[in-house]
Amino acid sequence: MAKDEKTTVANLIGNNAILQKMDLEKYISAMVGLPTLKDIVSELGKPGLDPRETVKVFTFNQNIRTINDLKTGMLLPGIVNNITNFGCFVDIGIKESGLVHVSNLSDKFVSDVNEIVNLHQQVIVKVLEVDVDRKRIQLSLTKK
Repeated sequence: MAKDEKTTVANLIGNNAILQKMDLEKYISAMVGLPTLKDIVSELGKPGLDPRETVKVFTFNQNIRTINDLKTGMLLPGIVNNITNFGCFVDIGIKESGLVHVSNLSDKFVSDVNEIVNLHQQVIVKVLEVDVDRKRIQLSLTKK
């Protein structure tokens, strides 16, 4: 297309004057139909448009470096890194992941953990209990 218009691909991008006057019929083949060609021209008319969703920026709490830094009642950002029948484990940015027991996933009865959380989902959890000796962290997703 660019060659037929005696220009470069870079000059085609965003140049609606050239794109509108192109005869797309001459580019139809057994592999490429008119709808595909119209899509191509449509996308060439949108320079710099990225159709992907914006990425959510995520950072762990920088003040929490070890299990000893945790206190009951803290709200922390985390990422669900394992789902089990009895709850899910959440990475809060330290060596130990915390457990959100199925009873602490929601204020309502939960029969399937997967209905509440997804693997790699970003969540805010509340620290319910910290057992430093056993290296266990009990977390909650509920507002209790």
